[in-house]
Amino acid sequence: MEKTFEDEYRSALREYSVRGGEAALKKAYELGRRGVDDGKSLIEIAALHHEALLVLVEKEKEAKRRANLLRTGAEFLAETLSPYEMAHRGFHDGVKALRQLNEILEEEIKRIAHAVHDEAGQLLVAVHLALADVSREFPQAQQVHIGRIEQLLNQVENQLRRYSHELRPTILDDLGWIPAIRFLAQGVSKRTNLPIQIKTKVSGRLPSPVEIALYRLVQEALTNVTKHAKASRVSIQVRRMGRSLCCSIQDDGAGFDVRAVQYDRKRNGLGLIGMRERLSAIGGTFSIDSAPGHGTRLLIRVPMPRE
Repeated sequence: MEKTFEDEYRSALREYSVRGGEAALKKAYELGRRGVDDGKSLIEIAALHHEALLVLVEKEKEAKRRANLLRTGAEFLAETLSPYEMAHRGFHDGVKALRQLNEILEEEIKRIAHAVHDEAGQLLVAVHLALADVSREFPQAQQVHIGRIEQLLNQVENQLRRYSHELRPTILDDLGWIPAIRFLAQGVSKRTNLPIQIKTKVSGRLPSPVEIALYRLVQEALTNVTKHAKASRVSIQVRRMGRSLCCSIQDDGAGFDVRAVQYDRKRNGLGLIGMRERLSAIGGTFSIDSAPGHGTRLLIRVPMPRE
């Protein structure tokens, strides 16, 4: 019968407490690697170690040997936890790289939004002026067609302005993420005829990376609602809970099977991976409460910066 992880740990700890040696410590390291791969938490490892060491200590009557057991047990546990330490450092390095990548992407988005708003706008102004010059040479009947072309250009200009604002609204930098999501919600409501209510008493600014991440998360959530939910209303609520800032986005739409979507690589259109990565970069978390036919509630939690 194959030994369980727990049995192997007890056996390896017993062997090291009796014989010592690098081979037994290597076994501790290998068990730590397996624990990381199997998703065992530090609390589980600590509890297992405590239980296994307690059995050894209770069997030992001599005080000096008990003290030696505690020392060797600490060495064994430290070696077991070393893969966890390396994984922890790797996670922090990954978060740091992700944060830098998000900053680079935001700068690129800002550049594109500026180009769409200003440079494309200037080209449209030049087209308007050129049409005005041409229309003077046309008879009155032809000028009606020129007028229709100008109306279409005005529509293009309005669309470009809207795309620019949604890509990177200046209000996000100037006034913060709460006014920015109000502006965003107004635009989405006007475009889709979907009522979006925002409730909050939270005021003040947050660090720029946090505000950008929160804006992008709400933007992604509203995109999901308009594309997939078939909802008749949406409610966004922002509040403080202890040392956390909580933002919930709730709709009364079709809902979905959360577990099925999370584990189905083909159905990643909800952007859940991107949401999780954005939140990881700022130390936040999110949860989804949804079921087919019962709407969806997305809850975002972000630690508040110390005063």
